[in-house]
Amino acid sequence: MLATKKKQTIIKKNRIHETDTGSPEVQVAILSTQISELTKHLKKHKKDNHSRRGLIKMVADRRTQLKYLERKDKTRYNVLVKKMDLN
Repeated sequence: MLATKKKQTIIKKNRIHETDTGSPEVQVAILSTQISELTKHLKKHKKDNHSRRGLIKMVADRRTQLKYLERKDKTRYNVLVKKMDLN
């Protein structure tokens, strides 16, 4: 779980407009941060299979969001992939 302040800073950095909290860009940024934190946790706790399942679900959700954005607006997708250093 992300702390509220950390999540708010991620939203502010990736939002499209002032009240944006649910655009694909914001969702991918939040998921990417959660994935990186959970990956660090799993390196330390190798047998935590419940968290590993959550990690796999988050990766699948992020992939789904990226596919949606690529299908709807290719330029926004390319900007996001470069910004988040994905692929």
